[in-house]
Amino acid sequence: MACPAAALLLLPLLLGLLAPAPARATDPYAAFDWDVSYVTRSPLGVPQKVIAINKEFPGPVVNVTTNYNVAVNVLNSLDEPLLITWDGIQQRKNCWQDGVLGTNCPIPPGWNWTYNFQVKDQIGSFFYFPPLSMQRAAGGFGGITVNNRAVISVPFDTPDGDVRLFIGDWYNKNHTDLRKMLDDGKELGMPDGVLMNGKGPYRYNDSLVPAGIEYETIDVEPGKTYRFRVHNVGVSTSLNLRIQGHNMAMVETEGSYTMKQNFTNLDIHVGQSYSFLVTMDQNASSDYYIVASARFVNESLWTRVTGVAILHYSNSKGKASGPLPDPPNDEYDKSFSMNQARSIRMNVTTGAARPNPQGSFHYGEINVTQVYKLRNMPPVTINGKRRTTLNGISYSPPATPLRLADLYDKKEVYTLDFPTMPSDGPPAIGSSVINSTYKNFMEIVFQNNDTKVQTYHIDGYAFWVVGMDYGEWKNESRSTYNKWDGVSRCTTQCSPEHGPPSCCRSTARGSGTCARRIWTPGTSARRRTSGWWILTEATT
Repeated sequence: MACPAAALLLLPLLLGLLAPAPARATDPYAAFDWDVSYVTRSPLGVPQKVIAINKEFPGPVVNVTTNYNVAVNVLNSLDEPLLITWDGIQQRKNCWQDGVLGTNCPIPPGWNWTYNFQVKDQIGSFFYFPPLSMQRAAGGFGGITVNNRAVISVPFDTPDGDVRLFIGDWYNKNHTDLRKMLDDGKELGMPDGVLMNGKGPYRYNDSLVPAGIEYETIDVEPGKTYRFRVHNVGVSTSLNLRIQGHNMAMVETEGSYTMKQNFTNLDIHVGQSYSFLVTMDQNASSDYYIVASARFVNESLWTRVTGVAILHYSNSKGKASGPLPDPPNDEYDKSFSMNQARSIRMNVTTGAARPNPQGSFHYGEINVTQVYKLRNMPPVTINGKRRTTLNGISYSPPATPLRLADLYDKKEVYTLDFPTMPSDGPPAIGSSVINSTYKNFMEIVFQNNDTKVQTYHIDGYAFWVVGMDYGEWKNESRSTYNKWDGVSRCTTQCSPEHGPPSCCRSTARGSGTCARRIWTPGTSARRRTSGWWILTEATT
């Protein structure tokens, strides 16, 4: 019953027997065939192995509509096991397909596996990626668009075009070398750059950017409005996005329509996705820079960790030149990033995937039955390897996936003793799982006691972000929660930086069907204090 050999022989038949009855015959199907393989690319001028899908890097976009049944047949042509996970897609009624070690065996090299799921109760912009063994540092990611059904209106005019923008830090080392560095107890260190749609930076500075690097150009027409779907697909770096001379009107994040507000720049943390409406209202005297630069770092050392693409009007009169638009000045306003995050609010007056207002869930009236405070600390060395912990436990996935262990009533595969509050005992490795009850509501507090910004992703869930602040979370912190229009999303950040007492808090409610994992890639920060986030979620 352990992965990968024996269990995989039985798994296709097993899942066919256990899968719920198919959706109504009237629900459309979308089928995809993917061959995941290595290709050679030089995004920063250095040839290296990149993970591509059907030879594309980034991979193809999965463009579907709410209620679609999706079948993705994945052939693993890599030389190591592979899984594909589907970001915040809530696979109701079929949690066997989420592509994480908790529920699935990895696909061995040379094997194929078909993911079958139905997109339900969500709309918007997501992305897929390989979650195992640092593979995302080599690529393998692509976009997911879930459209409203025709009977559900969208709370803004139909844009003239749709632009997908993947931003993320990039290392010239292969992901296998990065993995070995972590296993040897070393830090990854500063990335070699930032890619935009898999390409290196435009040569805005001859000393920082070598000649001959391919860069991304986005062609637009003057006077038209485009929807930019932006994803931070990196592994460790928070990025600030800005488009020279243009406002970015946020309208959606990870499945929720937000109150429309204009940003000249926005911090986008690892794993997060946003939609912006950008109107081409400039005079096109030249092309314009699109910039994604590292946040919370020593900018004099990290200058080269900057992605630059080009926004090109059809009537542009010349190439972009001159300095890049300035990033935020944290020395002037240390609360800038936190206040940005707290300003994002759900649009509770509009329809979501279903024909009812998004705020009708009344998450502020939830009767919470369980509270977990999850504290992460700086990485430590356990059994010779660099490990991170939550409440003193570094999770180790068992050979038998948790769901198969439940199915066959296998004992001692995992334990249900995950502590509800942080422990001061020595850090340990374990397969310890949060013990919840079907249809219970949980409040999860993420307490960041590391020196770096952390992002937390709850796979397959949407949760309400209701509070955030600096310092230690306490019971009385609940008085500051936003109980009406907190945004619902699947990935949130937690800052360690020092700041005023009311700066970093978050809470949420989930709507998935089975236990999911939490991952916490970190980004660099200046100083060590702590911050907290609250997440209230339902296991419905």
